[in-house]
Amino acid sequence: MHIQITLWENIKLAFHALGAHKLRAFLTTLGIFVGIFVFVLIHSLIIGVNTAFYNSISAIGSDILYIQKFSWLSRDDWFKARNRKDITMKDVEAIRQHALMASAVCPSVGTRRNVKYENKLLENVVIEGTDEQGILVSDVSVDNGRYFTEFECDHNRSVCVLGYEVANRLFDKINPVGRKVKIGGHPFRVIGVMQKQGTLMGHNLDFSVQIPIGVFQKFFGSRRWLTIAVKVADQNRLTEATYELTGILRRARKVPPGEENDFAINQMSQLTKAYNNLTFVLWAVALVVGGMALIVGGIGVMNIMLVSVTERTREIGIRKAIGARSSNIRWQFFIESIMVCVLGGIIGIAGAALAAAIIAASFDFPAAVTALSVFWGFVFILCVGLFFGIYPAHKAARLNPIVALRFE
Repeated sequence: MHIQITLWENIKLAFHALGAHKLRAFLTTLGIFVGIFVFVLIHSLIIGVNTAFYNSISAIGSDILYIQKFSWLSRDDWFKARNRKDITMKDVEAIRQHALMASAVCPSVGTRRNVKYENKLLENVVIEGTDEQGILVSDVSVDNGRYFTEFECDHNRSVCVLGYEVANRLFDKINPVGRKVKIGGHPFRVIGVMQKQGTLMGHNLDFSVQIPIGVFQKFFGSRRWLTIAVKVADQNRLTEATYELTGILRRARKVPPGEENDFAINQMSQLTKAYNNLTFVLWAVALVVGGMALIVGGIGVMNIMLVSVTERTREIGIRKAIGARSSNIRWQFFIESIMVCVLGGIIGIAGAALAAAIIAASFDFPAAVTALSVFWGFVFILCVGLFFGIYPAHKAARLNPIVALRFE
């Protein structure tokens, strides 16, 4: 009970001291505010980036292998890879015929064209040519309508499936299924709308239209880089599937023994690994920037507390003369130092939450202050308050009461 009373008295004294010197309290908390604001906001932005990345990359699928001309993250000579033979439909047929570990094989090719419905026009929309297995190699399903059929792909029907944003911007509240749009000047009948996917590494996955690959090659040319997406039946055997596909493609593309592959097999884990390396750097930046700001704020707290000890030397002498122990004086200044940090920290966290909300609303970005951000923010606050409050509190506690009472 005595300890609780003493603690409560010290808290009241700290409030009184802060209220008596409002400008000093404001300047002291400002440094802590900046440090916590920077740390919590960067932490929240990184959490938002993580959320957006993993939500978007789920559309790629962890059990999908992508056969392409170029490697996603290779350091190989780009000009050397550019001279490789193009991936063709013959490679698709070879994989479909010989791959035992593939549950779906889908070719795709892309370009950008204008898409028009009546008097509404969207420019530079991603147009993807694929076939009926395109829906099988994606974790995204059709939100409205349906996907292509094998018959439509084999007979080059002019049908299309719109991306979520394309459908919203062209048709608003009208059901687009069954209506006609023009893609690059060619008429297509809308048969479906894909689910919302979001963005992937800055690329809007919803600003796209899918059409049968045969129609794509007919209208937009067949001499384009092709990508083959292979869905592996057993996700735990991705490595074995990669070896199998490598053997099939080397035979199909007549790569001589001993020569390197003239194709690349990419997978999601490559992007995930690169992204994790990037976020490690971001976490380090957040820690360093926020930590430096907090250290600067902590030094400010210590300096102001030392000034406070000097100004209140006579008060300390009176308290010791009437029976206050050194531990009482020490705790009084400790608590005052912590309260300054907590006050600045609360304002900093509130400011970071407001900034994150503004960013989220302005840029459709999932930035938000999480409980983890608040927890680590308060951990840093308490550490700064304790560390930088030690010396002023110790100095106040060691004052000689007789010398202190003579202080003017």
